[in-house]
Amino acid sequence: MADESQRDPEEEFREMLRELLSGNSDIDPQRLAGAAGLPDDPRLIAQLISQLQSALQQSGDGINWDVAREQAIAIASADVSAVTPADREAFHQVLSIAALWLGEVTSITELTVEPRILSRSEWVSATMPVWTQLAEPVATSIADALTDVIRQQAPEEIASMLTNAGPLLRNIAGTLFAMQLGQVVGQLSTEVVSGGDIGIPLLSAEGVSEHQAAILPQNVAAFGEGLDIPADQVQIYLSVRELAHARLFRHAKWLRLQLISAITEYARGIHIDTEPLEQLAIDFDPSNPEQLRDALQSGALIPPKTEAQIAALTRLETILALIEGWVDVVTASATTRLPSSAAIAEMVRRRRASGGPAESAFATLVGLELRPRRLREAAAMWQQVTDAVGADERDALWSHPDLVPTSADIDSPAELIARLTGPEPELDDIDRAIEELLGDDNGERPTEG
Repeated sequence: MADESQRDPEEEFREMLRELLSGNSDIDPQRLAGAAGLPDDPRLIAQLISQLQSALQQSGDGINWDVAREQAIAIASADVSAVTPADREAFHQVLSIAALWLGEVTSITELTVEPRILSRSEWVSATMPVWTQLAEPVATSIADALTDVIRQQAPEEIASMLTNAGPLLRNIAGTLFAMQLGQVVGQLSTEVVSGGDIGIPLLSAEGVSEHQAAILPQNVAAFGEGLDIPADQVQIYLSVRELAHARLFRHAKWLRLQLISAITEYARGIHIDTEPLEQLAIDFDPSNPEQLRDALQSGALIPPKTEAQIAALTRLETILALIEGWVDVVTASATTRLPSSAAIAEMVRRRRASGGPAESAFATLVGLELRPRRLREAAAMWQQVTDAVGADERDALWSHPDLVPTSADIDSPAELIARLTGPEPELDDIDRAIEELLGDDNGERPTEG
């Protein structure tokens, strides 16, 4: 028999956790499921136990995001009928009408990739790569911080077990975070009506760089319930919005990268506050795993924003408001044929301004809200620009990042309009020299001698 003193401390720790997950402990699996934010559902509890056991077997120390996807799909697939072929055909026709109407009010060209008609679970699978990209910096920071704190606070009798168990602890902490993200994304799948509903581009066609539009018929139907508005008007309005959003990101190819980069850089700037973690480790009661869930869900682990983060968040909110405001104005112009377009538009604005429960949960989990706080002001600016210079010049402002209106332009649209309608600025010597190089007054390039 092998000497007990020679046992691998990490394997001993694994065995202890296996005992816990096998039910040979004081922790009730139902309470453990509650700590992960799962309902009292035997199927989901079994999935939880399986996922934590898989974390024990994982050899690396990265986060297994399949856990988030599987949990989100389980929530998205619960108690809802599938999208039928008839649903898909009906929405393809609606999207065709929406594309025609949109083409009448914007010079931004049509999409080259067919819009997708998605079920909730299909939306989860299609968008999870972006969700994990946004959440990974915070998840990694929390997992590392929690690992360090547990090591520091561990009683002497198990300290030797934890010495070499860093990757294992990170796996467990990462798995718990991934479960929380899965819960959020799964709930979001029951709320969003389209691919661009939360303002950021979540979808792109597989194998190509083109942005792709998407509609979720189940959620469009739920959006229209109780509005006393014909269902076909709701379908067309929301389809026009989605196509406008997708067209904008296809046209301004730089926009998606700028937006996602701004979000991920903001998230990387989050440093986990170890004080609440230390208190959690000191007070942790193994029979009350809800403590860890509450710490994650409350946002207590994410410290107040720094000045640099506040500035970054202000820039992010400005670009989100500019995107949503433009979509609002273009959609309003394209849907004038719909008697209830104004009522639907107001519902959409209120919904975006307040955010749903799942969006709020994501903000708490990652420390980032994706709400365009200045949506109404940005929409008013775009409308004034449209009235002053027309749709073509308005849309041309998206052709380069340097031309896009700023927060100051939202505050004072008159100054932006004055720049757009004023005389062309005089060329300086450098500009004149460049123009001469490029060609004569007839636009012909000089011939090589």
